[in-house]
Amino acid sequence: MSEPLVTRMRGFGTTIFAEMSALALRTGSINLGQGFPDTDGPDSMLRRAVEAIGSGANQYPPGPGLPELRQAVAEHRLRHYGLEYDPDGEILITVGATEAIAASVLALCEPGDEVIAFEPYYDSYAASIALAGARLVAVTLRPDETGRFTFDPAELRAAITPRTRAILVNSPHNPTGTVLTRAELGEIAALCQEAGLIAITDEVYEHLTFDGVEHVPLATLPGMRERTVMISSAGKTFSVTGWKTGWICAPAPLVRAVQTVKQFLTFTVGGPWQLAVAHGLRHELGWVAELRAGLEGKRDRLMEGLAAAGFGVLKPLGTYFVQTDIRPLGHADGLDLTRRLPELAGVVAIPTQVFYDHPERGRHFVRFAFCKKDEVIDEAAARLKRLSAS
Repeated sequence: MSEPLVTRMRGFGTTIFAEMSALALRTGSINLGQGFPDTDGPDSMLRRAVEAIGSGANQYPPGPGLPELRQAVAEHRLRHYGLEYDPDGEILITVGATEAIAASVLALCEPGDEVIAFEPYYDSYAASIALAGARLVAVTLRPDETGRFTFDPAELRAAITPRTRAILVNSPHNPTGTVLTRAELGEIAALCQEAGLIAITDEVYEHLTFDGVEHVPLATLPGMRERTVMISSAGKTFSVTGWKTGWICAPAPLVRAVQTVKQFLTFTVGGPWQLAVAHGLRHELGWVAELRAGLEGKRDRLMEGLAAAGFGVLKPLGTYFVQTDIRPLGHADGLDLTRRLPELAGVVAIPTQVFYDHPERGRHFVRFAFCKKDEVIDEAAARLKRLSAS
């Protein structure tokens, strides 16, 4: 049989996360690759899910999501950002942010349209854009003199063409850990309005910023609420990545468009998780504040260990991840190093170059996750010292 996979998806094989997690399992290595915590979320939220299962909330919820969760999301947006969304028409519950992104791109982009994204980018962006028959146009984030990743506004402007339909903005940013400033978001907002672009914003790490840095949703900037599909989820906020419960907030016409696609992808999201997440948004944001403080300490702990092992360390201001420069250790290719890292040090990480359209720009970066127990981080750091010793 000839290759059955459609042409537009042939560049997408097994994800790097699946590859590296399987490598960790096969070699017994510490997995600092895939970004999932090794502890659970708040007890009361977990109990609410169990209660929901026991009380019979096990059949199809409404396609847009349970009213209780849509209302809780609306309350959260208003309380934290001053953004008003109607829970009956401007909020849609999705199977995680990944589905929200895919459904948004499929609903809003025609074949041949262009979608701008900042590289390195989360790998599902490119796949979603390819599924829509659109084309990803990458604008590169580069470290400035402080080591913070940022973009060149002139390069972003130059990327816009008559075919540009949307811009995908991820902040706090995976995999670099950068948090876009209000000024940077202002540059994006101005170009969106000037060129008539839709903004699709991936804000799943909205509560996980460090050193007092503020997360500013693009939709809060003047003129942007009406052209922004704002995406977040419970997975990172409450350490329940396996629940795959996310949402979009947007003007009703955009929500209707995305729901039209979403209903034929998954139709709806598990009811027990929706009820539990509604509880979390209303009652467990204090727990989230403690999580953020704890993660800031874990970040510092891992950065210290990576520096001691000889990596060049770039300080993240959000997310679960630290970017490192492998050149001080005498390595130049992150993909090669991460495939050998289990043998060299008993640790698994992610090569950042796989998240670039221009891999050469990220070949010397490797990403490590710090959303792990302190003892796991310490053991990984001790193992990684073998690299400098050799």
